[in-house]
Amino acid sequence: MLAGNRDEFHARPAAPLARWDDEPFLIGGRDLEAGGTWLAVGENGRAGVVTNVRDPKAARDGRSRGGLLVDFLRDPANAQAHASALAERAATYRPFNLALFDHLGAVVVTNHPTTRWERLAPGVHALSNGAPGASWPKTRHLRAALNAWLANEAAPVEDLFTPLGDETIWPDAELPDTGVGLEIERRLAPAFIRGGDYGTRACTVLATAPAGDGVIVERRFGPRGAFEGESREEFAGRNAG
Repeated sequence: MLAGNRDEFHARPAAPLARWDDEPFLIGGRDLEAGGTWLAVGENGRAGVVTNVRDPKAARDGRSRGGLLVDFLRDPANAQAHASALAERAATYRPFNLALFDHLGAVVVTNHPTTRWERLAPGVHALSNGAPGASWPKTRHLRAALNAWLANEAAPVEDLFTPLGDETIWPDAELPDTGVGLEIERRLAPAFIRGGDYGTRACTVLATAPAGDGVIVERRFGPRGAFEGESREEFAGRNAG
């Protein structure tokens, strides 16, 4: 299961969730500025998600993060082998967190402030724009929501859009200090950011079975949180790996 939000400037062009014409095995949204993606799944059930790392002092002249996930879905190597190889060149990219999933398990790779990768233990994990494992109010809330969803075997995947749409602004004392100032930390605190120029652009839920079949659903939003549409793709497992 994957459930997450993409926060981005509304002016940055993106294509809705779909099967890519030039990579028909790949299903996900697409950044039309750099050509990559932020959350996607392959026909074989391999999947992943990439985030930036919030640090105003970090260099911004590296390679685009969006290609990281596409590279993994193209690679025949498993997630652990791919993460190990990526670590050798991770410093050439802008600051990122990258979570990769296949039938063997899951790994997370980060390149900021230093490069490291680790295999994730079975369980429920939450990934923010801080270091992997950082406990932010919205990640704690979303992790609890996913645990509750998992406990209800009859719950449809669409129920996860409710916690993804949460707009709670948490107390100042609970907010992270990422160097952007308290006012911006408050604006970025909710799971769903309703902004005019910057905000939550997409909420996505992905469910896959061990054989590789599953469903991915994306809901899209414009400035001030205006709903812009929903896409749903189902896929049959084949050669899961």
